[in-house]
Amino acid sequence: QHRGDGYSRQTSDQRRKHKNAAKLGCFGWLLVIISLLFIAVTFPVTLFMCVKIVKEYERAVIFRLGRLSDRKPKGPGLFFVLPCTDNFVKVDLRTVSFDIPPQEILTKDSVTVSVDGVVYFRIHCPISSVANVSNAHSSTRLLAQTTLRNVLGTKNLSELLSDREGISLSMQEALDDATDSWGIKVERVEIKDVKLPQQLQRAMAAEAEASREARAKIIAAEGEMKASRALKEASLVLADSPSALQLRYLQTLNTIAAEKNSTIIFPLPIDMMQSLMQRKV
Repeated sequence: QHRGDGYSRQTSDQRRKHKNAAKLGCFGWLLVIISLLFIAVTFPVTLFMCVKIVKEYERAVIFRLGRLSDRKPKGPGLFFVLPCTDNFVKVDLRTVSFDIPPQEILTKDSVTVSVDGVVYFRIHCPISSVANVSNAHSSTRLLAQTTLRNVLGTKNLSELLSDREGISLSMQEALDDATDSWGIKVERVEIKDVKLPQQLQRAMAAEAEASREARAKIIAAEGEMKASRALKEASLVLADSPSALQLRYLQTLNTIAAEKNSTIIFPLPIDMMQSLMQRKV
């Protein structure tokens, strides 16, 4: 809706300018008539001065005695101008891209970062881009730098690192609204790189390493707890069935013998040792 209102105001402004342009005055019409007579007298030599060509991606904004001669730009192809009274400005309608220089920005949580980006824009209204701003391309570049600083100044470091797409959309909307009166359409804004200070990078790396070590200790403690519970359950089962303990002895002996060790440890039952001790006594 905002874009529609802006376009309506822009159209009404163009119509008003066109009405003002039509009022050349008596002296202005006299100069136009003199130019037409000059063309008729020097024809066909002046044909090369009057006929101009613009390419498919270009438009020509014509000024007659300093006023806009038409509310619509000329082109593409051939168009006609009057010598001495008309001059025109060519406007390129192709999409233009430029890099935003690295900007030192203080984030919302008082962290200094260096951020750069790229902006893609095109001219959708040639008349506004010529009549409303002296240099549309340069003005858009300067505005992109200030918009980058203003938008990122309201973000925390974590938001800046994790929500680049949202920041790019916010910048695009802000630039598009600001350059609408200049006849410019901002198509895309991208954040290229976020550079952090070396001390902050080391601090963040140490924090991440400490966090990983803490998680590793927690996982190891949980494993020990589960292992102790399993050993407790196993001890209860062996206590209820002494024969199961003897089978476990034999299984351990089989495991040791399978490894081809030169030493074999054979655990004797406690009951057998007690009977031998009683005989010696």
